[in-house]
Amino acid sequence: MNNKKCYITTPIYYPNAKPHVGTLYSTLIADVVARWHRLMGEDVRFVTGTDEHGQKIQEKAESLGLAPQAFVDSIVPAFKDMWNKYEISFDTFIRTTDTAHEQAVTAWIKKLQEQGDIYKSTYSGWYCVPCETFVNVGSDPIKNEQGQYLCPTCNRSLKEIEEESYFFRLSAYEDKLLKFYEEHPDFVTPRERLHEVVAFVKAGLKDLSISRKTVSWGIPFPGDPSHTVYVWADALNNYLSAVGYGQTSPEAQAEFAKWWPADVQVMAKDIVRFHAIYWPAFLMAAGLPLPKKLLVHGYVLTGQQKMSKSLGNAYDPGQLAEWYGVEQVRYYLMRQIPISQDGHFDLKDLEERINADLANNLGNLLNRTLTLALNNGLSTVNSPATYEATSAALRERCEEAYRLYWEEMNKGYFHIGLAGLWQFISEVNAYFHAQQPWVLAKKNPELFAEVIAAVCHSLNAIATMLWPIMPSKMTSLLASLGKRLELGTNYEPILRENAWTQSFTLTKQDEPLFVRPETHVLVEEQPVAPVSAPAQPAVPEIGIEDFAKVQLVVGTILSCEPVKGSEKLYKLQVDLGKLGMRQILSGVAQRLKPEDLIGKQEVFVANLKPRKMMGLESHGMMLLADNGEYLRPIVVDGKIDNGSTVK
Repeated sequence: MNNKKCYITTPIYYPNAKPHVGTLYSTLIADVVARWHRLMGEDVRFVTGTDEHGQKIQEKAESLGLAPQAFVDSIVPAFKDMWNKYEISFDTFIRTTDTAHEQAVTAWIKKLQEQGDIYKSTYSGWYCVPCETFVNVGSDPIKNEQGQYLCPTCNRSLKEIEEESYFFRLSAYEDKLLKFYEEHPDFVTPRERLHEVVAFVKAGLKDLSISRKTVSWGIPFPGDPSHTVYVWADALNNYLSAVGYGQTSPEAQAEFAKWWPADVQVMAKDIVRFHAIYWPAFLMAAGLPLPKKLLVHGYVLTGQQKMSKSLGNAYDPGQLAEWYGVEQVRYYLMRQIPISQDGHFDLKDLEERINADLANNLGNLLNRTLTLALNNGLSTVNSPATYEATSAALRERCEEAYRLYWEEMNKGYFHIGLAGLWQFISEVNAYFHAQQPWVLAKKNPELFAEVIAAVCHSLNAIATMLWPIMPSKMTSLLASLGKRLELGTNYEPILRENAWTQSFTLTKQDEPLFVRPETHVLVEEQPVAPVSAPAQPAVPEIGIEDFAKVQLVVGTILSCEPVKGSEKLYKLQVDLGKLGMRQILSGVAQRLKPEDLIGKQEVFVANLKPRKMMGLESHGMMLLADNGEYLRPIVVDGKIDNGSTVK
């Protein structure tokens, strides 16, 4: 283990309803970051929890006839259970009703009172109960048809309030905040979120109300129990209390000294203002170091709306796990949703990712390798003294794939890192097909063993890199190679140096690594055609002699490149077996990615006359299924010799 530490937090969640995919996404990002740093041999503390005070919780509990504490006690287990189901590797689950948290908030407020950063006055203005935030309606307010002011974040009605309040002198920290942002341009990822924060601060900061007199469910305000601490002043301090702040024992103080400041704090963009403005100002006032990075993601959308419990458009993560598998959903969210912008969650996309990326591309590669090796008596795989040119080239690509993946994972751009890694997986598949190890097993056993070794080394690197995303599946993959991860080991130099000198002990899988799921996409019923008149064929009928003229064969796509000057065309290099290599152009670039094609076996028309497009000749055609909305190649299910005839 190296001597670095990494302290990672999620936002803490309102336990007013069970978790949904949006809250799962935030938590999963933090889990992947935590596991990635553990993979780098670092000492990690990962904290998540629940934000249990405030007006919203109080009103929800009253509507159910429950005391607030009884209400939150009934909901919190659902969060812990869901995070455990999704393999969230948190070290601490903090609740803002914990006694230690209340002590920390009380100590923080007393310190600020003593130095004059808190004073009593009267607040008059607008308040959003669902967001638990004070809102400045500004010169261009948002209103509904009834003329009511709306919250700019959640679009729900604001309440006008006037009450006695304690204020934090936020305005006194305006210049200090701007200086900090200038000196730490990477404080917020992505940077465009920081630009929004800077613009907000430059527009002028007003002092912040940090107590409520009309809300009884909260931490009593120190020295004045007629007030409770404003929920955001309470909640933000969880990041401190979770690692011992405010505790007097030597153990707690040593804990705090070890872990603070936080290294990565994950949140959605709707709460970045609280974390990038109020939170740093609170810490500055307390004389504490500021977090190193806020990792801010966009919304998870269904259609064009943010996924949320209140809008009723949120998927149940438990149901998704039952339908598709926990780690398949983990992979989809990390691959599909870009950290830097809003992303769309779609069941059809999820199913296609599982089929194409996991079952077809990675799962089949492992299955074919194990089956071929074990069926030919190769259970112990040793590295050759030297690799032939094609295998050496794959090793170099493995090094490059890790380098790019490492960069993107450290930046938090998981979707980019995974896209690059899947490009490499496709290249390993293409190498496997090009080497034809099923032929080498009989003709050249030594080269056969080298090819299997090269693929095993590639799979070992792939599984190690993917472990933070799919820990159980990748542990199984590694076990089938006779390997296991040793947490506490720094895998960064191991992957970077990529020696490719390991031995592998192969074992047969009890079941496939990934299976194609049943579809759960709802299909609207189509009108039934009347039976009185027989349907007419859409195209003229042909005889068997016409069909016999078309030569359909199986081929493997070894490479796929965009054609310069064309938005539609890819240039494919296709292995048609006994018919040789063919250059085939296909107009699918706007609907398919190269990684969707490389390494795949497809069906091709082999006896078309050569056709010239964009100055290049095409010597065949790839068959495709097209329903007007989705375009898919005719993927061959199972290994068939290239050049085999389709009849």
